[in-house]
Amino acid sequence: MTRLLLTGGTGMVGRNLLAHPGIAAWQVMAPSRAELDLCDAAATRDWLLRHRPQAVVHAAGRVGGIQANIAEPVRFLEENARIGLNLTAACRAARVPVLLNLSSSCVYPRDLGRDLAEEQVLTGTLEPTNEGYALAKIMVMRLVEYAGREEPGLSWRTLIPCNLYGPHDSFDPARSHLLPAIIDKLHRAKIAGADEVEIWGDGTARREFMYAPDLADAILRALADPGAMPPVMNVGPGEDHSIDDYYRIAAEVIGWRGRFRHDPTRPVGMRQKLLSVARQAAWGWAPATPLCQGIAATYQHYLEHHA
Repeated sequence: MTRLLLTGGTGMVGRNLLAHPGIAAWQVMAPSRAELDLCDAAATRDWLLRHRPQAVVHAAGRVGGIQANIAEPVRFLEENARIGLNLTAACRAARVPVLLNLSSSCVYPRDLGRDLAEEQVLTGTLEPTNEGYALAKIMVMRLVEYAGREEPGLSWRTLIPCNLYGPHDSFDPARSHLLPAIIDKLHRAKIAGADEVEIWGDGTARREFMYAPDLADAILRALADPGAMPPVMNVGPGEDHSIDDYYRIAAEVIGWRGRFRHDPTRPVGMRQKLLSVARQAAWGWAPATPLCQGIAATYQHYLEHHA
């Protein structure tokens, strides 16, 4: 059975990948931070040389919502850059033939808005609220591309997912992304009997979200035949919704029937961030989970583990 190293195995992407039935085809090594500290270059190199995985999925990193990125830009840039540089260097030393690096849609310029195509990375100014995280992700993505150019025998690829949500997400309001934050806020409003909930901004900014188990499906498809996908590929549903839409749909799922109040003084980040999925369509794959169904499953997970 082929040995697979999964970094970030305790995060949302990692845990949904481990829960996917298709993972049974792999002998998975998902060491904890105590077992493998990716911030330690020597330790990372030694671990890869000792265990010699045939494939690596890089899903580890420091992640957070807009508040966390604004508050700690140094940490988001420094830690994510160090983790990515150390891992790719160790993979080269261990001659790992397959590396699947997970990037982020924040690598795209802030003013493009929609139809964000892979060749548009580094063609404009980044969104300031998460620039540190984006710079780290761009650097690692480019490093993976460069390694593939220098050694054509390597099947090193990067997936750029849109925003994710789903089971095992972070629902901490100080660190969570939009959809889990909405679920937590509306559930608390329902329990407290509140008749009003605040929305940051005017509610018209648009976001694209994908259910995390669908990304797990794409990862396993890519691992099965990495040569069939391009060096860099967006992954997402190819459609977006306004922030108001996400609040409305989540309120219907949760059963909260109050009213919304907008605060236009609050930061919302990019006005729109919709990926082009042309390469994904040519690859022959699309996420399968409708938004309402995914939010309902995520809320059920929240009730069981966080409420």
